[in-house]
Amino acid sequence: MKKSLIILLFGLFSSFTLVAQSTMIKGSVKDATSLEPIPDVTITIEETQQSTMTNGLGEFTFSSNVPLGEQVLRISKPGYVTKRYPIIVNEGQTVNITDMTLEAELASGNDLFTITLSDDELNDDTSGADNISGLLSSSMDIFQRTAAFEFSSSFFRMRGLDSDNGSVLINGIEMNKVYNGRPQWSNWGGLNDVVRNQVLTAGLTPSEYNFGGVLGTTNIIARASSYRKGGRVTYSSSNRSYTNRVMASYASGLLDGGWSYAFMASRRWGNEGYQDATLYDANSFFATVEKKINDKHSLNFTSIYAPNRRGKSSPNTQEVYDLKGIKYNEYWGYLDGEKKNSRIKETEEPILMLNHYWDINSKTSLNTNVAYQWGKLGNSRLDFPGGANPSPAYYQKLPSYFLADDDGPDYENAYIAEQEFINDGQIDWNRIIDANLTNNVDGSYAAYALYEDRSDDSQVTVNTILNTELTDNIILNASVNYKSLKSENFAEIIDLLGSNTGVLNVDSFDGFQFDLNNPDQVAFEGDKFRYNYNLHADIISGYAQGVFKYNKVDFYLAGSITKTDYYREGIYRNEANANNSFGKGGEVDFTGFGAKAGFTYKISGKHLIDVNGGYITRAPSLRNTYANARANHDVVGVVNGVNITGQEITEEKITSFDASYIFRSPIVNARLTGFYTKTEDANEISFYYADGIGGFFDEQGNVQTNNLVSEVLQGVDKRHIGAEFGIEAQVTPTIKLKGAASYGQYTYDNNPNLYISANDQAAFYGESKLKDYKVAGGPQKAYSVGFEYRDPDYWWFGATANFFDETYVDVSPLLRTSSFYTEPTDGLPMNDYNPEIARELLKQEEFGNYMVVNLIGGKSWKIDDYFVGFFASVGNILDKQYRTGGFEQGRNANYRELLEDTSNPKRRFGPKYWYGRGANYFLNVYFRF
Repeated sequence: MKKSLIILLFGLFSSFTLVAQSTMIKGSVKDATSLEPIPDVTITIEETQQSTMTNGLGEFTFSSNVPLGEQVLRISKPGYVTKRYPIIVNEGQTVNITDMTLEAELASGNDLFTITLSDDELNDDTSGADNISGLLSSSMDIFQRTAAFEFSSSFFRMRGLDSDNGSVLINGIEMNKVYNGRPQWSNWGGLNDVVRNQVLTAGLTPSEYNFGGVLGTTNIIARASSYRKGGRVTYSSSNRSYTNRVMASYASGLLDGGWSYAFMASRRWGNEGYQDATLYDANSFFATVEKKINDKHSLNFTSIYAPNRRGKSSPNTQEVYDLKGIKYNEYWGYLDGEKKNSRIKETEEPILMLNHYWDINSKTSLNTNVAYQWGKLGNSRLDFPGGANPSPAYYQKLPSYFLADDDGPDYENAYIAEQEFINDGQIDWNRIIDANLTNNVDGSYAAYALYEDRSDDSQVTVNTILNTELTDNIILNASVNYKSLKSENFAEIIDLLGSNTGVLNVDSFDGFQFDLNNPDQVAFEGDKFRYNYNLHADIISGYAQGVFKYNKVDFYLAGSITKTDYYREGIYRNEANANNSFGKGGEVDFTGFGAKAGFTYKISGKHLIDVNGGYITRAPSLRNTYANARANHDVVGVVNGVNITGQEITEEKITSFDASYIFRSPIVNARLTGFYTKTEDANEISFYYADGIGGFFDEQGNVQTNNLVSEVLQGVDKRHIGAEFGIEAQVTPTIKLKGAASYGQYTYDNNPNLYISANDQAAFYGESKLKDYKVAGGPQKAYSVGFEYRDPDYWWFGATANFFDETYVDVSPLLRTSSFYTEPTDGLPMNDYNPEIARELLKQEEFGNYMVVNLIGGKSWKIDDYFVGFFASVGNILDKQYRTGGFEQGRNANYRELLEDTSNPKRRFGPKYWYGRGANYFLNVYFRF
């Protein structure tokens, strides 16, 4: 009896023990070479797409809703070769797979993303060149990789959207600029080896760091303990943006006492890139150090300093390209036997950040961050208050000007102009200096000066990010953020070009004083002039997000709120705006809300459906809030304190939706996505020189027909609809086929209000008939097919053919208003206006389709514990010439002027274009230890 009772109790105990045991998967990941633990490795159960990341010790655990039976773990991290581990999971048991290894991706072209950026792509103030949104998003998704590395040279934009629709973070701190909402990529340029470690989310999918935008979030992890121990030295040569690059980096790994550190230095330089005289001079420095205080607390300090100078290249009319070729750049000329570029962009904005990581318990962490960034952003240009326009491509110096002579084509002077432009066609620096020296003799002020438009920013950012696992199925993410900016904006003389009499701080066009508080100021080198004001911004935001994970479905809900305050502080009292420019202007504030939700339905381990939707209201950027901040306090819609449009400035509204079908198998991975994004109540501001527009008068009451104007579009709606497709197939162990496609239709969706202002005057033109015109900014259709071959002996090569279609010129909104067909003198309709001809004149120009073929390949060797390798890429190997963008000039602003211009043998004021690079190369050699 006792024996039977003991057996019964033992059986019951064993049964309870089995029931009490949970089903788990745990393990660890190490570097295949150093055997050091690798943190932030993504571990995914392929059948259910459950994922987690390794901690600082390289360890991970799945403890809830673990699927049973045969499973495959996918182990991945940027910079490493992805691996797949088969396992068998039994109920009530723990699968423990320690010390899995990952090998560094020796033959990787992943650091090409900074190399592929052209001058125009990096130039934030160049129209049509804002294609940066996808360039860091080189995730494991084939479509995003293709968009980053294959489509970017054609100014392709993800879903046709500007980069201000995505967030870029470093250690959880947002780096998008308050001024325009876009990341300033050059602030960490040249630091490829230490910005590889990225956590990416695409579109509206949830991020554990912030609410994000409709293009997703990229968080660059620059934490000392996250870097693999070892070093790397790299040399690169290219003819794209620069000609030479040297990089060196080293990471200590986790040392005794809990310390770790990493540093990197690089230099990029060249007298010119692909375009003429586009000098490049950049140094980059990075250092981070971390102290692990105990198992719960860690402090990390990171510093980034990447000063750089770049020579800009000009957009040109087709007439200019036909005469000088696609490498022509009008901004330079020879001085003392060297090419001197008048347009230099210089950036010097160091970043300091302190991060505190607190693992409150095994399920909750709190990350608190403080960052300070300061420095300058300068763009130089020539001023000519007492001289003729120094541009060698000025329209009066080109053949088209003489062919359009009122008395008939002047072929003789047209030929002379043609030959002079072909044989020279550059800035005449010696003539400019001679003019200033002549003015020195008679005491006149400088006819020419080289000055810099400056923005000197100082910004403090503080945030805290909470991540907690509420239950086995529910994760809560939340954060609070504060950002404060002071931006000093002014023009500063950097070279008087031989003058010793200085520049009179008076508008040479209309005689207005730029600063009534200091009338008739004479500015010398190092002095501020023309304009001087500060912009202030305070932004506080918060978001909360719940992520729910179950066997068959994952879903999330997220909400955000943002309070934004701006004001302008005038240092100068501008005479044309004497009562509306000096001192502190009125505050303008916005309240933005965001809500998004989505789900992933797992039909099986191979087939998934992913759906996301969101609605966001956000403050306009500083750039699109003040109509002409250089001159006055006015915000959009207001002129001299009076609302002239009947609309109040308000938040932008964004509605976005996407749905994807995802297929994953050991051989084929594919994704098909349909998307829709609608933007409402946006503002767009541009500055240019216009002829033939009414509404402006001189002091005698005469109509002015030549004006330097600020053009403001208020209440702009746009619609972006389309589909994305990416597929890759590992057809053999060494050969992978890949393809990608983006098919979009990006259009204006309303007729926004337009007004023009010049000094203290403004003219309201009502609606600009933009509805159904295409939004410019890269091709709306893009396709790619290619392959990769990776040999077991560590050599590899690949090729892609990329096809682009439906790239459009950026239309002039002013030409689509009533001023186009009315007389500038009295506002009555033109008696010679022909609607049919006008319709043809206003038809949006579409560029032809084209194909670009790219090649890439490399080889690596392991010598003892060291690695040596190289890779090379050739872009546009067929040397195809193609336009990547362009814009209509606003000089001919009415029907009669535009008809006359298009009727000439050559257009004087035709659109200006950007061309892509012809055949180009990049070569990289590295040594890793």
